[in-house]
Amino acid sequence: MGERGGGGDLKKTKWPSIKPKKDLHTTFFKDTHLFTVQSFLTCLESRAFVKAAESIGFVHQGSLGPTKGEAFRDNDRISVNDPVLAQSIWDSGLNGLFGDIKIRGKVAVGLNPNIRFYRHKSPFFFARYKVGQRFGRHIDESVDLGNGRRTYYTLLVYLSGGPGGLKTKTKNGSGTSQESSTEALVGGETVFYDNRQRIVAEVAPIEGMALLHLHGAQCMLHEARNVSKGVKYVFRSDVIFA
Repeated sequence: MGERGGGGDLKKTKWPSIKPKKDLHTTFFKDTHLFTVQSFLTCLESRAFVKAAESIGFVHQGSLGPTKGEAFRDNDRISVNDPVLAQSIWDSGLNGLFGDIKIRGKVAVGLNPNIRFYRHKSPFFFARYKVGQRFGRHIDESVDLGNGRRTYYTLLVYLSGGPGGLKTKTKNGSGTSQESSTEALVGGETVFYDNRQRIVAEVAPIEGMALLHLHGAQCMLHEARNVSKGVKYVFRSDVIFA
């Protein structure tokens, strides 16, 4: 099923079935191309993705930092290349949201099969860090996939957030699975800035909510704020136009 970044066996990973959603509610932020989709995934679907991702095993990802020309990055990551999963997510309701959106004469045709899962922990749960995990200010690049296909939108789906915590099975240092109960997520907002560094939007993670925004030349500078309590899980892909 393709490449991955993690400690488990992707071939044994069973992704949850996603039910098609009708009449999805979108909220656009004023004077931007940024919008959210409430209840894009159900709570059960979100938690099933978390369970599947944890069964693979996250790998810590850092960066050289701004002094070396890279955004500050401190999170745990999994990367999978899965066209079937990408198509399932697209067909569950995203395809109906892009019917009126055209970019340079191109229309949205699906999701990039290069799918990433991110996990941000607070220092309470990941004691190796003195501060909460975060992803510093950055922009998302547009990717040329060949044959006239290019990505123009970032898709983020929050798999945790809002009231209540999660119970998940994580792998300890010996590779043995163990159940852990997390606190309700505090922090981890996605914050967007204009070209004068003023805040344009602050999006708090809510379990099952999708966030979409333009990337490439028109991408707004944005960051993921520190997680101060709980664990933030995010599903990430890109919308392809052709």
